[in-house]
Amino acid sequence: MPRIILILALICSSIVAAGQEFRCNVSVSSSRVEGTYKQVFESMRTDIYEFINNRKWSDNVFTTDERIECTIFIQITEQVSADEFKGTLQVQLNRPVFDASYNSPLLNIKDNDLQFRYVEFQPMEFDETSNSNPLTNILAYYANILLGFDYDTYSPLGGSVYFQKARDIVNRSQNAREKGWRAFEGNFNRFWLVENLTNKAYGPFRELLYRYHRLGLDIMAEKPDIGRSEIADALKNMQRVYRAKPDTYVNRIFFDAKSDELVNIFSKGSSDEKGRVMTILTECDPSNAGKYEKIMDQKIF
Repeated sequence: MPRIILILALICSSIVAAGQEFRCNVSVSSSRVEGTYKQVFESMRTDIYEFINNRKWSDNVFTTDERIECTIFIQITEQVSADEFKGTLQVQLNRPVFDASYNSPLLNIKDNDLQFRYVEFQPMEFDETSNSNPLTNILAYYANILLGFDYDTYSPLGGSVYFQKARDIVNRSQNAREKGWRAFEGNFNRFWLVENLTNKAYGPFRELLYRYHRLGLDIMAEKPDIGRSEIADALKNMQRVYRAKPDTYVNRIFFDAKSDELVNIFSKGSSDEKGRVMTILTECDPSNAGKYEKIMDQKIF
């Protein structure tokens, strides 16, 4: 009888494990913090890793191979007290491309408003109805942002439910003492990211995510010219968003993630296609105009 119970327990645990959404690499650096007791930061890293990777974030079942590859890097810049810390948080997300060994960079965000309490050996809990834990609030916010971006690349506006969950966290955090949750605290923070992602005026950006990845990159192994043409046409969506309001968060994060990839894709295009794409890229992302000049070269990147 005990053996049967053990087998059933193993089966159940494997089912639960298969349901988790993330394969997230977590790093915590405390090089800027003076002090001799560094074990707390390793405990912090372990707890954050388990919180992200072992929690169920959606109603869908993910196999091990389907888990979303991402990275969270936390740089602790100040230890305010024994259990309060300040720093930065960087989130990176990659998406696999069908029939290729290549992972496409989808998101690369740095959050400069990280402030939280952490008590070693105390369970990390997240309450979906309050903002009682600043650290798990921020982690849950970005977990939903990551899910939203990933789902948007596989179906049109597929990430809406997760962006709304992130917005709910922002709404609950309006009275938090920590920065990053409010509109007046900067143009590129948690508030403005989710505002852009849930604002219908910037809907073309989210439509772009689907066309660029599912209809473009995913078919390039078999039909490179058709896939590249779809991406070129999808970039017009980014141009529409830029012309409506140039200084948006979604414009910044798209080109922060995609500028190098765009050079690699369109350096292989026709002269006409290169010219049309260059017009869009230099208009929407002038800071990388020098980089985009490589598109006109004939060499293969």
